[in-house]
Amino acid sequence: MPWTEVAVERTISSRSPDKNAAGRVLSYRDALREALGQALKRDPGVFIMGEGVDDPAGVFGSTAGLREEFPSRVLDTPIAENGLTGFAVGAALAGMRPVLVHMRMDFLPLSFDQILNHAAKLCYMSGGRSHVPLVIRAVIGRGWGSAAQHSQSLQAMFMQMPGIKVVAPSSAYDAKGLLLSSIADGNPVIFIEHRWLYDVKGGVPKKEYLVPIGKGVVRRTGKDVTVVAVSLMVNEAVEAAKELKDGGIDIEIIDPRSLVPFDEKIVVDSVKKTGRLVIADMGWRSGGAAEIILGRIHDRIRRYLKADVQIVALPDTPTPASHRLEKAFYKNSGDIAKAARKAYGLRKK
Repeated sequence: MPWTEVAVERTISSRSPDKNAAGRVLSYRDALREALGQALKRDPGVFIMGEGVDDPAGVFGSTAGLREEFPSRVLDTPIAENGLTGFAVGAALAGMRPVLVHMRMDFLPLSFDQILNHAAKLCYMSGGRSHVPLVIRAVIGRGWGSAAQHSQSLQAMFMQMPGIKVVAPSSAYDAKGLLLSSIADGNPVIFIEHRWLYDVKGGVPKKEYLVPIGKGVVRRTGKDVTVVAVSLMVNEAVEAAKELKDGGIDIEIIDPRSLVPFDEKIVVDSVKKTGRLVIADMGWRSGGAAEIILGRIHDRIRRYLKADVQIVALPDTPTPASHRLEKAFYKNSGDIAKAARKAYGLRKK
């Protein structure tokens, strides 16, 4: 199994250069690498740890070459998730700013004791006297038969933990700005990266900059249906918008960028305009991120709704291994378009 390959099964759309980037374009993976390099250079308390962070492939290229530049601060580790996370929590309490990398989010639950019982709570339990400035990069994805144990999107589990921030950038610009913001934050951040986004390119300024955690962005303006799309689903929503436009449905795409804290206002303001809402996530439906988001905002939007809210999420089964079943299991632009038509009161002929 090619553990260090991204294995995208189809082309993911690239974005236009950001207006602030002066024509400079980077891939998502290079934006992550640049953010890490700049953080290591700026702050001697920053260090990177995790399985394979120093090898030539460098976590799908996102840490490649950093070991040569910062040999004592890019540390390969054995696979001992809970122990490693405890080490990172202790280092953070001592004033360091560790970035712990998990190439497969599926094994992050092995660290739950350190994350749930320590990292998330120490600031609260100490009355704000202790902080855990820890970033956990959690890579998710799918493809090449990753199946039930190497393809899961577990962001909802962390959305239920008070004391943890959860971010999920979808663009190269946000990948760099949000990673720098996460490293600068005083408390734990789960930084979710979908590996199918690593080759997505966009405008990225060379200088350091911060994207505020908890601030969403409108990726596409529209008047008929609001689509809140998480991470990779932003790209799927953009593809859906092209299909729907031919049918006369104009969707507005909101990228929350941060799941905790969540920018409720940007969604409420959009639903006031469209009266319809679709939420698209990469995880399971029951108790998943989409249902959590809907639960948080429903009281604020229900008076404006013209139709039932539609959720696009995975069926409540483990991920199948065969490619044929994977195609039936995963959601894409077609599912978002179908949900938007249903919200709009149309059925595809």
